[in-house]
Amino acid sequence: MSRNIFRIISVLFFSVLMAGVVFAAPPIKIGALFSVSGPASFLGEPERNTAQMMVAEINKAGGIKGRKLELIVYDTQGDATKAVQAVNKLIKDDKVVAIIGPSTTGDSMAVIPVVEKAEIPLISCAAGIKITDPVKKWVFKTAQNDVLAVAKIYEYFKKKKIAKIAILTVSDGFGSSGREQLTLQSKEFGIQIISDETYGPKDTDMTVQLTKIRDSGVQAIICWGTNPGPAIVARNAKQLGINIPLYMSHGVSSKKFIELAGDGAEGVILPSGRVIVADQLPKSDPQKKALTNYVNKYREHYKVEGDHFGGHAWDAIMLLKSAIERGGYSPAVIREQLEKTKKFVGIGGTFSYSPQDHAGLTSDAFVLVQIKQNDWKLIK
Repeated sequence: MSRNIFRIISVLFFSVLMAGVVFAAPPIKIGALFSVSGPASFLGEPERNTAQMMVAEINKAGGIKGRKLELIVYDTQGDATKAVQAVNKLIKDDKVVAIIGPSTTGDSMAVIPVVEKAEIPLISCAAGIKITDPVKKWVFKTAQNDVLAVAKIYEYFKKKKIAKIAILTVSDGFGSSGREQLTLQSKEFGIQIISDETYGPKDTDMTVQLTKIRDSGVQAIICWGTNPGPAIVARNAKQLGINIPLYMSHGVSSKKFIELAGDGAEGVILPSGRVIVADQLPKSDPQKKALTNYVNKYREHYKVEGDHFGGHAWDAIMLLKSAIERGGYSPAVIREQLEKTKKFVGIGGTFSYSPQDHAGLTSDAFVLVQIKQNDWKLIK
């Protein structure tokens, strides 16, 4: 009898001990690099907010395979030097198994050599095509490529018989990549770039460039950059009385642009992910459920609408979650499973990665939207 009691006590003690071990399992550390402050904060703030919201939701539901996530966020301030310092800290000190971000193309290009050498998977939230083209073994991205954004605008131009255009691009990583694509694809679409102007990331007036463009006889103007520059361009164009249709890149796909551009935003057309027009999509759209869910959750947490840029972080977190669920916690396994991702319906589009494609999206990831009365309208 006493032996049986001893066995029962031993089993109970062992069970409690094992439960304690499971409960005390260390968290899975995920790093994040976002431009939370500085000129690109309109990108980084919603990305950080979204990542924190999604990690909290995952942990509330029990984590991944019984382990909680720990999100370690550093603010790069849109500075490549700070981004490199932060990524080294994430890898060497924090011992993260994967990293999401950075927010900008310049920051992303700066940290790529570091993550490649350390063999830590990175899911960038920036758009420049050079981030994943050519393919880097440990680097993926969620933001739609600028090559797809340019094609979306040029397809619309072809439909509208617009053949002579002006381009005005910012002289940073995002702008240079966009300018390259605008130039390369113009030949394919039979478009002639009559005027090719640039501006600096810190410039506060673009009337000189716009005056040249106004007198060049073009049918449309494309401005390629991220705020605040494009908003200044839109305001200057309004002040100069320029009636030439103005197009922007997906780099301004947030309400912040409308706020900064004021009356100059009216009528502007740009390519964007579907999230900003989620309520205007048909029920048949495969992304509508995920988009609506994200918009509502973000509004519940932060009292504003979830946007195109926050969506990049939603995709990154959920892609990591899926990869860990299918494989495991090590950087090598996460990388392997990311590359095997097929038909993942996210905020930025439907992702299918492969050894030859770490961007994962097609031109269907974009829609064209127009700003009317301080809001987005889907161009059908």
